[in-house]
Amino acid sequence: QKKRRAATARRQHLKSAMLQLAASEIEKEAAAKEVEKQNYLAEHCPPLSLPGSMQELQDLCKKLHAKIESVDEERYDTEVKLQKTVKELEDLSQKLFDLRGKFKRPPLRRVRMSADAMLRALLGSKHKVCMDLRANLKQVKKEDTEKEKDLRDVGDWRKNIEEKSGMEGRKKMFEAGE
Repeated sequence: QKKRRAATARRQHLKSAMLQLAASEIEKEAAAKEVEKQNYLAEHCPPLSLPGSMQELQDLCKKLHAKIESVDEERYDTEVKLQKTVKELEDLSQKLFDLRGKFKRPPLRRVRMSADAMLRALLGSKHKVCMDLRANLKQVKKEDTEKEKDLRDVGDWRKNIEEKSGMEGRKKMFEAGE
């Protein structure tokens, strides 16, 4: 029991020490990033000094506008280069698939289409014949069986029950039986 308690206490102590060490490392990294950011801004963005006269202010605005245009041109150029490289990568990967002989099959969707619409899609304006598939089917006559004749002759079942109910119905049944 004492050994277990000592082992768990030691494990928790090591865990807390590791967490403290990790927290201090994270703080150091954040501070280093902040210093790096400050150095970059000091190097690339000098502090702004506003001139006193109107002419100097207009010149400053013109310089800033020219700088903005040059940065936008660089950004546009890098975007175009990126698009070209992405396109080249896609072309090369397609060539690689072609060389390997393995093709990605696109997922196909089921489309309900009549025979006429299918022929029209395949043949275009050449298709003029209307294909009625049911027109070529044979007509089959249904043979009347005796049960169906009996059922037709019986007619409405309520009538038969009314006729057979009572003494008259029994008399008719008795006479029909003879």
